[in-house]
Amino acid sequence: MPLCRTLAAALLFHGVLAAAAGAADDTLFEAKVRPVLAGTCFKCHGGERTGGKLRVDSRDALLKGGESGAAAVPGDPDKSLLLRALRREKDVPPMPPGKALPPETVAAFAAWVKAGAKWPAPRPGDVAFAARRHWAFEPVRAVEPPPGLAAHPVDRFLDAKLRDKGLSPAGRADKRTLIRRATFDLTGLPPTPEEVDAFLADDAPAAFARVVERLLASPHYGERWGRHWLDVVRYADTAGETADFPVPQAWRYRNYVLDAFNADKPYDAFLREQVAGDLLAARLPPDAAPGRHAELVVATGFVGVARRFGYDVLKDHNLTVDDTLDTLGKSVLGLALGCARCHDHKYDPIPATDYYALYGIFESTRYPFPGCEKTKTPRDLVPLQPRGKSPADTAYAVAEGDPHDAQLHKRGDPDARGEVVPRRFLTVLGGQPLPPGSGSGRLHLAGWLTDPKNPLTARVMANRVWQGHFGQGLVRTPNDFGTRGEPPTHPELLDWLATRFVASGWSVKALHRLVMLSEAYRRSSGNGDDDNSLLSRFGRRRLSAEEIRDAMLAASGGLDPSPGGAHPFPDEKTWGFTQHAPFAAVYDNNRRSVYLMTPRLRRHPFLALFDGADASSSTAARHTTTVPTQALFFMNDPFVHARADSLAGRLAELPDDRARLDRASRLLYGRPAASREHEAATRFLEGYARELAEEPPARRRRTAWAAWLRVMLSSNEFVYLD
Repeated sequence: MPLCRTLAAALLFHGVLAAAAGAADDTLFEAKVRPVLAGTCFKCHGGERTGGKLRVDSRDALLKGGESGAAAVPGDPDKSLLLRALRREKDVPPMPPGKALPPETVAAFAAWVKAGAKWPAPRPGDVAFAARRHWAFEPVRAVEPPPGLAAHPVDRFLDAKLRDKGLSPAGRADKRTLIRRATFDLTGLPPTPEEVDAFLADDAPAAFARVVERLLASPHYGERWGRHWLDVVRYADTAGETADFPVPQAWRYRNYVLDAFNADKPYDAFLREQVAGDLLAARLPPDAAPGRHAELVVATGFVGVARRFGYDVLKDHNLTVDDTLDTLGKSVLGLALGCARCHDHKYDPIPATDYYALYGIFESTRYPFPGCEKTKTPRDLVPLQPRGKSPADTAYAVAEGDPHDAQLHKRGDPDARGEVVPRRFLTVLGGQPLPPGSGSGRLHLAGWLTDPKNPLTARVMANRVWQGHFGQGLVRTPNDFGTRGEPPTHPELLDWLATRFVASGWSVKALHRLVMLSEAYRRSSGNGDDDNSLLSRFGRRRLSAEEIRDAMLAASGGLDPSPGGAHPFPDEKTWGFTQHAPFAAVYDNNRRSVYLMTPRLRRHPFLALFDGADASSSTAARHTTTVPTQALFFMNDPFVHARADSLAGRLAELPDDRARLDRASRLLYGRPAASREHEAATRFLEGYARELAEEPPARRRRTAWAAWLRVMLSSNEFVYLD
């Protein structure tokens, strides 16, 4: 094994099965010693870094030691420099630097050295065995909900954990809160006053289930949940290299995603089409439905929109393939494959050979280029139809290239080639080889990813749906199910959801129903466990950037509900963008925010301000910030002023200020205005109107109302969801 191999290979892969005589020592090593060596010591004494010429990735390395001598003396902790450093004795540099390890951990190291510092020896099959020891690589279990009083299975899983901790769940949210919550969750828009009234008037037990079905059938559902997927796959309308060239055809992939969610396309088919849609299109029968060929070609925009790098994108194409693998691993498998590009993965059972086995699949694939090459070449855009010629009938998609196995890049350097690695799937997930004559291998890869026996794909997506409704996943590191990610708070529930997901035919909408009809989803956001990891209450959240913008448009009557298409990029004949004068533009419109042009390098100003996704990398979860410029936006931005003025114009049609304030409150908050709000609004409007005495009366009143509405728009009640 080369010295550059990571600790994961040396610690995780080596020696999980041990002789019976040493089983107790092995348990101590695996439980207490190996995790510290892997997670703490290896940072300075493993891989490419060997501080003091000391390595800690094998027993021999510890016995040999570094510049100061042997790190471990079997049977004698007091003479072992490793123990003396952990104990922070005066004449030895303290390890780790900074905060000392807990006393019980140091005691475990001492006991391990005292017992002979035994390091379990590797045996054939240990790689697979070691991988299965991590929960995410174990087969999805067929579990039954625990016994309990709750009618819904999800609640029985959650309530069992609450009982164990002596906690009680919060009560139900009121109906106004619930319909606002569900409508934003499924459509990204506020409920209309009429929709709220209809729900309040429906006293039937199935009233909320009918609301969920109505929302799932809305075309706005795909716009909301498609945005989640576009975050994860780092969608953008520009290339991302130094000049950030426009990609005029990228919107087709965006709309494919939105349409797929609206149609409840089975998730396994959704993935297969994105990885190998062009190959599936080539197999279509002559009587295939019109547009099906184009749909499948467009779907491979998942691969096509990978980021381009540098000034000479063809020379740096290896980075685009790396970006593809990184995104594929995080989005579908919840694994950081990119960590194995330069060496074996430090923590997960992914050797570099696995990485380059997948690399060869995409190196055998022809990517499109948006005219950003140093020396312009044919664009390689893919025709939507088999014999399409017009640029208007092309997609930013991929096609088959020259099928071949890749060479390993030593230390990730494409100029330092190593062994040829046959194309295959990840060893930990079966390591299926690519049969001869399989072309690039993308079609087989699509099958491996969506095989129900694959323990990751269904778990990862079930976790994303849960996160979309509760604000945090059962696994709180949704892009990392590996050993460095957080374990699930409710592992049995996650497996139950994954099992039901596959059994439903991979229906994402079925998952929504399963989650949203539980009592857990309908709880109030009152008091509960501190971090709400046990879901004793519903987690309050701020609306996303898109929800804030779209809600303002909807409430003011200015939302254009039509789907977005191509962006008004400059004529391609005029393109001369460079790294010193990159493409930069903002194309605003009144459609849903998901249709805004998404630059790779320079985010849309509004979306950036309110924590929109970074299109340069996979965004697993939006992080919420609170900064002064957000408040200033509501005070000063022309968009807010325009929306407030437009809403003031709508309200002017009502007979009096009381009716106007009630309507405004119902549009923005989903409830009538309270008495104190009527009093405050009356004082504000009268005082503001006096300040505008020189204005015509009608304009004076509308301006005053627009100012009051800006106050309402900037309130927590508008931008937060209970």
